[in-house]
Amino acid sequence: MKFLRDNLDKQYETLFGPGKPLETLYPIYEANDTLLFTPGEVTKGNTHVRDSLDLKRLMITVVIALLPCLLMAFYNTGYQANLAIDAGHAAPIAGWRTDIYMLLFGNNFAPNLIHNVVHGLLWFLPIMITTFVIGGHVEVLFAILRKHEINEGFLVTGFLFPLTLPPTIPLWEVALGITFGVVIAKEVFGGTGMNFLNVALTARAFLFFAYPAEISGDKVWIAAEMLDGHSGATWLSAAAVQGSAAFADISWGQAFVGLIPGSMGETSALAALLGALLLSLTGIGSWRIMVGVALGTAATVLLFNQVGSETNPFFNVPFYWHYVLGGWAFGAAFMATDPVTAAFTDKGRWVYGFGIGVMVALVRVVNPAYPEGMMLAILFMNMFAPFIDHFVVQANIKRRQAGYGRLSAQS
Repeated sequence: MKFLRDNLDKQYETLFGPGKPLETLYPIYEANDTLLFTPGEVTKGNTHVRDSLDLKRLMITVVIALLPCLLMAFYNTGYQANLAIDAGHAAPIAGWRTDIYMLLFGNNFAPNLIHNVVHGLLWFLPIMITTFVIGGHVEVLFAILRKHEINEGFLVTGFLFPLTLPPTIPLWEVALGITFGVVIAKEVFGGTGMNFLNVALTARAFLFFAYPAEISGDKVWIAAEMLDGHSGATWLSAAAVQGSAAFADISWGQAFVGLIPGSMGETSALAALLGALLLSLTGIGSWRIMVGVALGTAATVLLFNQVGSETNPFFNVPFYWHYVLGGWAFGAAFMATDPVTAAFTDKGRWVYGFGIGVMVALVRVVNPAYPEGMMLAILFMNMFAPFIDHFVVQANIKRRQAGYGRLSAQS
């Protein structure tokens, strides 16, 4: 480590320091320095309460919480493709990914651990690499133009965004989507900590509305060429058409584990729950928001169950199925709890989470043409989070003023 530290110091003195040839590119040097070592600068003075949690540690903790979803993305992406191909329902998609797979395993697409993980990595890694390369360069560009340091804010976005995508999405759309999300949702508002919309969800929303054929429908969720008569539809989209009858061939436990078609990292409620527990225990993700989302979803869906509908079978789907389908669990654990875009008061978090739960149920059930709903519900409540906190703070001020008035009168 001393050699690495000395080498970085030498680069600063000869290339990136004040008056040196690459002074303009100092944010690039600083990003590597901060990633490898703890910054030497500390806050001085006694005007604020400090703790040991900085932005880097916060972001790394979220990445650790995402590991179960990442591992599930590797495995399930390959599993769904190999399962369909091995059963004769699909054919391998021609291209370099299939060439590499067949170089390693020949024409053997039998679903097993090694085959599934390798096949899944061949689809997931290019999407993640594209996200980090393009999004990272956008971050560097804005840091250089604004002459400020690069922070770790994009680290989590770089992991979240690929997990919300289908495996077959073109890489150029990935690049376009992450560029839109970083620029429009974050950088135009001043960078990390200043954005009011979740960056990863904004990027995904842009792709959904700009290129719906590549991010929705029945054929994009399985990394294989579906043959005539067979579909790669998700269970959520099937429920929008068939209601509870769509679950005849699957148990709630199977859906909870996540071995079903869907966005690469969103299918497993179990993986999302493990991440949610870590975020709650470390205080990085608010358990109040997560519980609020669950309560809001349950209350709204129970109301729909009571109302019923002869034309919309989704009205009759029980609330506990909503928890394990689509991006509900992933969104509740990682997107809704974003500390920058969520409510920050305790009471506000309950209202914010409950609102997301209500909205996701409304979008899913009332508008079966778009059965997911979680993305739009979170983005919608992102816009109201500041207002919720404002009213909570004002209510606290009035309560304290009233209490102070009573004490003054008594004295």
